[in-house]
Amino acid sequence: MDILRAIGNTSIVQLRKVVPPDCADVFVKLEWENPTGSVKDRMAQAVISRAEQDGRLKPGDAVVEYTGGSTGASLALVCAARGYRIRIVSSDAFSREKLDHMAALGAELTIVPSEGGRTTRKLIQDMIETARKLSEEPHTYWTDQLNNHDSITGYYALGEEIWNQTKGEVAAFVHCVGTAASSRGVATVLKRHSPSIKIVIVEPAESAVLLGGQAGPHKIEGVGIGYTPPLWEPGLVDDILAVKTDDAKAMARRIAREEGLFAGTSSGANVVAAIQVGRRLGPGAKVVTLMADSGLKYLSTDVYRSG
Repeated sequence: MDILRAIGNTSIVQLRKVVPPDCADVFVKLEWENPTGSVKDRMAQAVISRAEQDGRLKPGDAVVEYTGGSTGASLALVCAARGYRIRIVSSDAFSREKLDHMAALGAELTIVPSEGGRTTRKLIQDMIETARKLSEEPHTYWTDQLNNHDSITGYYALGEEIWNQTKGEVAAFVHCVGTAASSRGVATVLKRHSPSIKIVIVEPAESAVLLGGQAGPHKIEGVGIGYTPPLWEPGLVDDILAVKTDDAKAMARRIAREEGLFAGTSSGANVVAAIQVGRRLGPGAKVVTLMADSGLKYLSTDVYRSG
């Protein structure tokens, strides 16, 4: 059995302790069950497979991408399984674990310095430009995740899993936006099943650009790029909520201690927002969000570091 066959079909569990009594039932998909511990394995498999199928990626080619870490590890996994060289542009704004994980899976890293370890619009654009230059080398395929529509299709199966696991009773799906591919892919499928399902998008309060605010630095890794992502499709979105970095970190710690769910900062933001949505919908409704990646990717950060 190929390792890539292990991607998807993740578990869904109901939160029991952190959800207040006046709230809908909140369910989380455990996306850390994917091989690299994140939801991004789904898109990595899709973008590499589709590029192989239409000839953009050929045997002997190298793959290039800019990433905060999870996408990089996922692409490195797929490239290791399929036999491609991979070059990743990342930054010291992202956890040491993510950088080490990418390197362990064979990625060659180029590190772009950040402003005080924070995610900013300038950092994302510097990373993209560095990757663009690398992509000009011969026999190189740039996955260019912010502009790659193939990544959206990688999340269709996630939408189907949510629909099937809730027996079609999901009232709302809540998720943070980075590239917007995962939320768009899931929303496409869920809206096809039932247009009344609410799609609620989450972004860092410090950089709430989708809500019309100013871009700013924040520490919710992997989301909030500081400008509207090219794959953003507002027609699929019913509401946008802003969550503060500190609240996202606090919730990540709470769900670890109280629910036994060990997740990253964006998952904490997802749960904060899902509870807000759940309070609006009231008891009896079902809200679904994602544990986008594992807390093991953040042990060296101030989310979990004990000393």
